[in-house]
Amino acid sequence: MDLFDYMREQKMEGESPLASRLRPTSLEEVVGQRHIIGKDKLLYRAIKADKLGSVIFYGPPGTGKTTLAKVIANTTSAEFTQLNATVAGKKDMEEIVRGAKERLGMYGKKTILFVDEIHRFNKGQQDYLLPFVEDGTLILIGATTENPYFEVNGALISRSLIFELRPLEKEDIKTLLKRAVYDRDKGMGSFGAEIDEDALEFLADISGGDARNALNAIELGILTTKRSEDGKIHITLDVASECIQKRVVRYDKAGDNHYDTISAFIKSMRGSDPDAAVYYLAKMLYAGEDVKFIARRIMICASEDVGNADPMALTVAVSAAQAVERIGMPESQIILSQAASYVACAPKSNSACNAIFAAMDSVKSKKTTVPVHLQDAHYRGHENLGHGIGYKYAHDYPNHYVEQQYLPDEIKDAKFYIPSENGYEKQIREHFKKIKGHE
Repeated sequence: MDLFDYMREQKMEGESPLASRLRPTSLEEVVGQRHIIGKDKLLYRAIKADKLGSVIFYGPPGTGKTTLAKVIANTTSAEFTQLNATVAGKKDMEEIVRGAKERLGMYGKKTILFVDEIHRFNKGQQDYLLPFVEDGTLILIGATTENPYFEVNGALISRSLIFELRPLEKEDIKTLLKRAVYDRDKGMGSFGAEIDEDALEFLADISGGDARNALNAIELGILTTKRSEDGKIHITLDVASECIQKRVVRYDKAGDNHYDTISAFIKSMRGSDPDAAVYYLAKMLYAGEDVKFIARRIMICASEDVGNADPMALTVAVSAAQAVERIGMPESQIILSQAASYVACAPKSNSACNAIFAAMDSVKSKKTTVPVHLQDAHYRGHENLGHGIGYKYAHDYPNHYVEQQYLPDEIKDAKFYIPSENGYEKQIREHFKKIKGHE
């Protein structure tokens, strides 16, 4: 590194965004994600012992994927290199592999390659990395916002541990925001700013678990807000709302926030009130709620509260979720309105919901075995074990049904799914009555 490179690096470090300056350098400084980096967890132990294998971090933006990679970079004895899949080419990858081979061969030193947005690598690029990950030349750390099981080479997946990062909890966001405002070393404490409690609550609430979003809002607020007569920069609710570009809709600490609104939205769909459902949808959209978050709630409601009374409800909800991701606002509001009003107007049943809850309780409380006649018979010698013997193939019988025990002996008389009298489930009851002689 020459003098100019050093000066440029120092300048970038000083002028880098707040979210970057606040990145932890050790596991102890990391906020949130205790389900994977708690002291008793595998990832924590592997990082501390410097025995990390290839991993893929996946989760929404701002949840700490790059942060964890940087922590690993600060704690490992291996050489740490990184690529961004959006701009990296074959030449960049070849250079990293060449360096990794040299370090391993000459010094016995491993190389960790961090690939941000790894899902943006095409199949050829991912295939190129595979043999070097397989033979240990590279330890791969991938970060992605997409489900890696769909977007990442299956061979890479099989050689990596997958860790899902969750949106940060509200209290985690508040901790980071306080750090940002008052920390003089990494944060903006030297600016003499103060954040009002309702502004802190609002930013932590509305950021949706995205730390970067909340920190960017705080940084913008401090840099653009004039000092008051007391000489301090006050981050008020109005300032916070403006900086995060989310409107406050009668927001107060008493609870008229997005949790209450989304609750009213769901209950309106469940209660078959399309007018109320669309109203609360509009309220959330006006406040800047994430359209993907809204779409997820509609999908859940379609199964939980409509279920098989109208099986199309889930199809409509899923199609809406896919559409809003591709289209974005403002047109997405129309798609969400269609889905929400459909679910609200659909016949209701929670039978499927009750069925899985009852079945889960049964699984937890009783140990069972699969009946012998239902056991796998697709191998030589199954007859000697009695597996599959006596099984009746339903399609060989009238109405494609034959009386046969399917539940384990220990719970053979249990009932989990009880169709309602609403919508399509009424037809299900009639079908069962026809083929079984009872509902």
